[in-house]
Amino acid sequence: MTNSPDLTDDELDRYARHIVLREIGGQGQMKLRAARVALVGMGGIGAPAALYLAAAGVGTLGLIDDDHVSLSNLQRQVLYATRDAGASKAESAATHLNDLNPYCDCRIHRLRLDEGNAAEVLGGYDLVIDGCDNFPTRLLVNRVCHGLKVPLISAAIGRFSGQLATFDGSPCYQCLVPEVPPDAETCERVGVVGALAGVMGTLAALEAVKWITGAGETLKGRLMIFDGLSFDSRIVRLAADPACPVCQQG
Repeated sequence: MTNSPDLTDDELDRYARHIVLREIGGQGQMKLRAARVALVGMGGIGAPAALYLAAAGVGTLGLIDDDHVSLSNLQRQVLYATRDAGASKAESAATHLNDLNPYCDCRIHRLRLDEGNAAEVLGGYDLVIDGCDNFPTRLLVNRVCHGLKVPLISAAIGRFSGQLATFDGSPCYQCLVPEVPPDAETCERVGVVGALAGVMGTLAALEAVKWITGAGETLKGRLMIFDGLSFDSRIVRLAADPACPVCQQG
């Protein structure tokens, strides 16, 4: 890391391909360096997203996961290596990300978010990417982010399809998913093609870079749906639920 008010020579070289982009440039790169992004879940979405955010020069990454690396993760969670099996995901991720970019401050949160700790943990970040694997946590993260006024990028995968959306105000994630689906599928039960995690995790990282730098148009208030079997994708506009207890509570 560096506390210099300007990009160092090493950083200028490292981020040269960003700096020549009209949409990012030196000012955008400084915004990335100042940004604090939390990743909820260091699995199929979080692992590739973290790689590209660290490589992009995001100054602080919060790695939130209480799980350990298993061999079954390695089919899609390419941040980890076989030697990491059995180790903490958050700690292993920090080691690999610091190898990739020592300018990235990786903050390790070996915990599962709950009602008692979510606001304290997420309150230290400017942007949250949720790639967790269960709906109760997703709904909790949405409630906390809305209360803290922290923008939320939500990505999900299953089988051969993925979804990506950004929430900041209204509509919120609970407008899209009012309650935990009674027949919710999990990747463990129905499977997921490994490369899809890379696609959606990388798109989540791209969305974060755009949000931080102000480049282009984000997915705020919109949902992207990707079909990996047909390569079809579409974007639908989301509407606020008038009965939403999170973003429409008066």
